[in-house]
Amino acid sequence: MNSNIISEWFYLYNKDIYHYLVYYIGSSDVEDLVQEVFIRAIKGFDTFQQKASPKTWLFSIARHVGIDEMRKRNRLRMKQRNSFRDEQSDMETPENLLQLNENNKLLYQAIQSLKANYRDVVILRGIKELSVSETASILNWNENKVRTTYHRALKSLQKSIGGFSHEKE
Repeated sequence: MNSNIISEWFYLYNKDIYHYLVYYIGSSDVEDLVQEVFIRAIKGFDTFQQKASPKTWLFSIARHVGIDEMRKRNRLRMKQRNSFRDEQSDMETPENLLQLNENNKLLYQAIQSLKANYRDVVILRGIKELSVSETASILNWNENKVRTTYHRALKSLQKSIGGFSHEKE
């Protein structure tokens, strides 16, 4: 029965979760992570409290999946550095860079350069267009912190984009 509800949520929200993870991870290869979000939702359905909307709850799960993936990638990069390999990260592979147009590439790079809490709030508020209260619920922050952090994050993002575009000139 729970899997039927999650299946319905999958059809409603999988694209939103996909796009969120693309921005969060900085790679378009996130299909497995989207599946992981819904697997975790099935496993944790009993913990779902109807205080939040299903979308908000799923974004919260997606954020944790994204954090886990970034940690995993960082550990992998450290192993590669320690073994003196000079391979590029997924974001920098020629195939992925060719797929993105120049503006998206700059935006992805700028978002990835933000500190984690800025990146979270920019993706949720600015890209996924969630409300302040939904974002606060996902991040477990109060609404004033969401507003303040979002404002600061946008300023930081503008500086980053300016820095990246000047590097290209």
